[in-house]
Amino acid sequence: MLTRPSPSAPPRRRIRRSAALAALGAVLASGCSMIPAYERPALPVAPQFPAAPEAPAGQAPAADIAWRDFIAEPRLERLVELALDNNRDLRIAALRVEQSQAQYRRTRSGLFPSLDLRTSYTRQRVSDPGGADVTTGSANLSAASTAYELDFFGRVRSSNEQALQQYLQTEEAQRSAQIALVAEVATQYFALREAEEQLTLGRQTLDLVAESYRLNTLAFEVGQIDALDLRTAEGQLQNAQINVLTYERQAAQAENQLVLLVGAPLPADLPPAEPFGAADALADVPAGLPADLVLRRPDILEAEHTLLAANANIGVARAAFFPSISLTGSAGRASDALGSLLGSGGTSILSLAPQLTLPLFNAGSNRANLAAAEAATQIEVASYERTIQAAFREVADALVATSSYAQEIEAQEAAVLAQTQRFALADERYRQGEESYLTVLQAQQDLYSAQQGRLRAQRSRASSQISLYRALGGGWQ
Repeated sequence: MLTRPSPSAPPRRRIRRSAALAALGAVLASGCSMIPAYERPALPVAPQFPAAPEAPAGQAPAADIAWRDFIAEPRLERLVELALDNNRDLRIAALRVEQSQAQYRRTRSGLFPSLDLRTSYTRQRVSDPGGADVTTGSANLSAASTAYELDFFGRVRSSNEQALQQYLQTEEAQRSAQIALVAEVATQYFALREAEEQLTLGRQTLDLVAESYRLNTLAFEVGQIDALDLRTAEGQLQNAQINVLTYERQAAQAENQLVLLVGAPLPADLPPAEPFGAADALADVPAGLPADLVLRRPDILEAEHTLLAANANIGVARAAFFPSISLTGSAGRASDALGSLLGSGGTSILSLAPQLTLPLFNAGSNRANLAAAEAATQIEVASYERTIQAAFREVADALVATSSYAQEIEAQEAAVLAQTQRFALADERYRQGEESYLTVLQAQQDLYSAQQGRLRAQRSRASSQISLYRALGGGWQ
């Protein structure tokens, strides 16, 4: 026989049930989060960059060095200013931030109930059996709330966290776009400067070759040289003219690309250009440690926000397994006469409609969504780690290039000096009849190639400095 337990001595089952109900009540009152605890993935690279020089004590990281402090040439600084004001890609990135911020605010509004004010008035005229017309009317004024979900299991808050991370992701994308723009403008500026210097060198060479061809023509006419030397000098003249045309085209195209990056025609009042190849045109930046990239480089932070958004989506998928409770309510007054709607003659109306939705059977849809969300998070973990590895390689490559090009420029300077002396000796011996013109031609071509190589190395050194600054996350401030 079953006996009713005494109220004065409740059994353990009743105590456990009461405790469970109390705990559930506390959870429902405070809400809970289904988002997994986030731990930043371990650094998938070496703790130090290879062959990185030691930074001076107290020197700020590259990410804290403003682009104005990195760029020392006034002309280039002015071009970067114009690009930051006018570049359309950067403007699109900024607008995407605004769009994402608006989407986040829209998602966040789900944490609060919505309230609408509704009013209506109905007037009806009918005829009674006696033939008299009777006019009736009714007025309603109410404040109604659409379905508001009580976020006991954190579905709305998980969606809000996901939208927040997506918004922060676009902010970091905008920072990446600005860093890239500063670097691209500086790189293209030095490409234009190299093309202009190559053009100047080509024109100087053309003048020398044209004068040599004129002298050879005179010597041929008086029989001092044969036709082979004359035709050789003529071919050298044609090659010099072709080089000038080539660098004129390259300079024009480089300027067009710079105009596109700047987003406006280049103004005529730009500061004068500094001598090309000056070592102090760009400031040196410290390499720092790979861990600094994780905390400061925008594209890595963007990848981490993407990872956090995917992690929050797991919370959304988990919450789908639990009931959802929503409330719909309204309060107002109704009256047969519009004039007494707000007076004492009106009738008060109050309604509250709670709704409970409990998932029973969906053919495994919720489990599939959760599995997909978990897999997406693992994909973003791998993508985050890959972004760090790519950043590590970019810094390492830029460090090697910066050091290598500094040494190459020294070698090119020595080569230009040696080829200059060689050309002078060959030309003098030719004029004295001790050497053929082919010796002079070869010496002149080697000198021209050495001068071109020096210009290319100077541009490459500047490009590697810019690449290092960009790879370390500099250029945002």
